[in-house]
Amino acid sequence: MERIFHQYAFGEREQRMMDHDGHYLLPGVMTKTAQEKMTEALRSVQELSAQTGPEEKRHPQRYSAEWNEYLASLIAHPQMLELARRILGKNIRYDHCVALNRPGGNGGIGWHSHAYSDDDPSLGFVRIFFYVNGFEPGDGGLKVSAGSHLFRDARIHGRDDDDLRNGWLAGKTHLKTGEPLSIQELSAPAGTVALMWTHAAHAVSPRRQGSPTRWTAVYAYRNPGRPSGARWIGEAFEKNPPPGAEGLMSLM
Repeated sequence: MERIFHQYAFGEREQRMMDHDGHYLLPGVMTKTAQEKMTEALRSVQELSAQTGPEEKRHPQRYSAEWNEYLASLIAHPQMLELARRILGKNIRYDHCVALNRPGGNGGIGWHSHAYSDDDPSLGFVRIFFYVNGFEPGDGGLKVSAGSHLFRDARIHGRDDDDLRNGWLAGKTHLKTGEPLSIQELSAPAGTVALMWTHAAHAVSPRRQGSPTRWTAVYAYRNPGRPSGARWIGEAFEKNPPPGAEGLMSLM
């Protein structure tokens, strides 16, 4: 099967860093072929989304893998599953695949986190972001707060950086080091994959006018055991999964 990743390191050291910060970047890890195919797939999903009303139960943007064969083929790609299982362990489920394209002038998104097994840290939920053509700080860039995931708070919210600093972030320190939590704006070269625990606080800066579309997809996997409010899988897709994805689609 065609590779989607170059060789990369993600062992115990990298896992410790991700567990400490809540995220970990694999810069430029996507192969050139994977970048080209995913760009084509995401462009197709964007065109379909523009033609589909918001009332569509399986909207192309939210159920992206169900609308594009290439995106569906990555759910159970051996390299994808190897990476997900390095983070979560052997027992995993697919949760969703969403297109997160950001055209020039897009307003970005404020600070937020996501829920899953908020009271039981033994059950993990990871998002795997494919930043096909990368991003720069202040231009559709990902912003994070290292250590925020350790609070397992699904209600983190901030309209902008100041709102987060004066609100949820105020007075909070890293639960392992005691250092004050802060905001960090990341950068990523083309072909970067970002790994993030679901409870990590994150935001996206606006995409500048005139910048090309930032092509991005996110795949989510989790340990089964709790309901998932983000689980976007159509009934037909669950019953007829892509080759290799048998056993990955069920809730439990």
